[in-house]
Amino acid sequence: MQILTYNLNGIRAALKNGLIDWLRTMPADILCFQEVKATPDVVDLAGFTELGYELIGWHAAEKKGYSGVAIFSKMVPDYVFHGCSIPVYDQEGRILRADFGDITILNCYFPSGTSGEIRQGVKMEFLRDFYEWVYELRKERPNLVICGDYNIAHTEIDIHDPVRNKKMSGFLPEEREWLTKWFDNGYTDAFRFKNPDRREYSWWTYRAGARANNKGWRIDYISVADTIKDRIVASRLYNDAVHSDHCPVWLELD
Repeated sequence: MQILTYNLNGIRAALKNGLIDWLRTMPADILCFQEVKATPDVVDLAGFTELGYELIGWHAAEKKGYSGVAIFSKMVPDYVFHGCSIPVYDQEGRILRADFGDITILNCYFPSGTSGEIRQGVKMEFLRDFYEWVYELRKERPNLVICGDYNIAHTEIDIHDPVRNKKMSGFLPEEREWLTKWFDNGYTDAFRFKNPDRREYSWWTYRAGARANNKGWRIDYISVADTIKDRIVASRLYNDAVHSDHCPVWLELD
């Protein structure tokens, strides 16, 4: 099973920027997209069909042009569920679940707190609620793979300038502590597990040539439940994919 997760920052823009042609070169059974910013009825999905993918779930935000997650797959899921049954997050289209045999994939778009204190508060509430929700889910479905944009850089190796950004949303101590708690309680950061010392990023601001100078943050992750940690074959970031301000994260599970 090969999984690709990618914050597209608008699926229609990504398609115009050559997403389908790039996907032709990619070995991926399942595509988890975040921030699709659309509903499927206004998107040309023919390219995905040509590549053998079926749209198995699309959880759009109530607000047009905002947030939203989608999953395309070459494999037939056993079960798909939109949201987490918490209305405040479901109306923003943040979580999509798909079960494949003993594996459950969660495609997630965590809130950003960069717009101010109110949204930072929403982000912290989401982190608490999400942790509890997944804790209950894994009693039923222990073999979880949680893909997506977490909007948090975990450690100093995951951000280009940890000193200047230590008071910025996305690298605040309380956010990093949450991610440490997360990885200490049953989950493995697949990329870091296979690449312990590699400095690579998954997001760059559009300002000041940040991507060209590789001044980025690693805020996109695939967490693998420790119950299937030994099935991680490989994980990498595709920095050459330039359809968005993010880049994809890829995982191969045995």
